Amino acid sequence: MTPSLRDLQKQFAAAVYEDDAGVLASVRDGIFPAARHVQLYRHNTFANLTDALAAVYPVVRRLVGDGFFEYAADGFIHCHPPRSGNLHDFGAAFADFLSAFEPAQHLAYLADVARLEWLWHEAFHAADATSLALQTLAAVAPQRYAGLVFRLHPSARLIASTFPILRIWHVNQPAFEGDATVDLDTGPEQLLVVRRQLDVHIESLSAGEAAMLSAIAAAKTLAQVSHVALAAQPDFDFGHALREHVARGTIAAVSESDTLT
Repeated sequence: MTPSLRDLQKQFAAAVYEDDAGVLASVRDGIFPAARHVQLYRHNTFANLTDALAAVYPVVRRLVGDGFFEYAADGFIHCHPPRSGNLHDFGAAFADFLSAFEPAQHLAYLADVARLEWLWHEAFHAADATSLALQTLAAVAPQRYAGLVFRLHPSARLIASTFPILRIWHVNQPAFEGDATVDLDTGPEQLLVVRRQLDVHIESLSAGEAAMLSAIAAAKTLAQVSHVALAAQPDFDFGHALREHVARGTIAAVSESDTLT
């Protein structure tokens, strides 16, 4: 019985990503057997996907070396083949894969570095938004402040790590010069990844800033955001930080009962 197109496509995908060439044994294709054609296609597919991962995770690749990276990429592609026609979507689960990848367990910071690189990638490709005008806030009556709900710029991402991942990322940039020493015991850090104009920035946050932006990302009201931020850092200058992040575009919109934008 001749397989349907859908069945043939599923068999082909299994042959490429699961090394199951036997499923195409019944296919007649001229001089070369189907398995040989699939082998060539598999090689090209894995090479292209490995290159795509390397483009998103250059620091991870530099940390582990080309051979180890290609070995890890091969395992990742087998476990997480692309599910989208947009290649920019491929690789989102690489950090989680690395965190469970036995040969990488001695590099405890590696998964968090990968998470940072994926957020950089997401921020770079995120939608844009117009800046929130300070005049918009000035027009709000003070008694309505507590109920305001702010929204972060679409590119804004937050990440926390027990390792100095920003330092690791920084010293592994191609143009870095100077002392590349990294002290893994410098303590936890919280970071903001955001695109400002056409450039993606990675910025260190205080405990209060991180709590404030996390609460904003969770669509909390201004009263709730203030409470969370000051609980995280009692001496935090909440008003100043809020104004700064509005002025710099981290915060892109505000609303109150869907009436203020």
